[in-house]
Amino acid sequence: MIEISHRLRTIGDMVEQGHRVADIGSDHAYLPTYLIQKGIASACIAGEVNRGPWQSAARQVRSVGLSERIDVRLGDGLDVIHPGEVDTVCIAGMGGSLIVSILDKGIEKLAGVTQLLLAPNVASPLVRRWLLEHGWQLSRERILEEDGVIYEILEAIPGNPTLPYENQEREREDLLEVGPYLWQENSPVLRKKWEQELDKLRSVQIQLQRAKKPEAEGKKQEVSKKLAWMEEMIACMQTDKE
Repeated sequence: MIEISHRLRTIGDMVEQGHRVADIGSDHAYLPTYLIQKGIASACIAGEVNRGPWQSAARQVRSVGLSERIDVRLGDGLDVIHPGEVDTVCIAGMGGSLIVSILDKGIEKLAGVTQLLLAPNVASPLVRRWLLEHGWQLSRERILEEDGVIYEILEAIPGNPTLPYENQEREREDLLEVGPYLWQENSPVLRKKWEQELDKLRSVQIQLQRAKKPEAEGKKQEVSKKLAWMEEMIACMQTDKE
């Protein structure tokens, strides 16, 4: 049985039983290998845009004798699949803006897909907003820390995209930033993430305050407003914890 990271294992265990899965940006095809060996997926496609990782993925699949169950394909994003070919699409290990670009470019390939598992390294609000604007209902969120890095994993299904943001204490814009399910869970990892973000923004504010250029004034105001928002959100998280 293949050993994979906690992040990939969490994604894999969120896949619906028996689904046909496309892992976009599969690298060494570790996730598809795990899904087949665990009996979670019925078949997998491992997609890679670069020839080197594509060859590595093909070698990995051959080494575990799963070439008949995992199809390793070379192509850009969702170009590696056909409409109706898979039930679940996983995209992990890249920034939120790139994930959104992949979804936009290949949106017609999502016909028949009933589960998206998206794990942006950064800019997860961009992914939540894309789901909201394209008819995908955010259905689950996970947050975890591994080797000092905090990861978010978003699951979406076809449905009512506004549902996760209804009847909440916070405004939709706040929940797009933090995550509606992560906000409800209010885990120590979530609080740690936002405390780290607050520290980063304070450092930016100090650098801007040292700048004497008039054109920096607009940025200073923007950062000050964002800092106030972060401080209020974190205070609410700490209050809810108590």
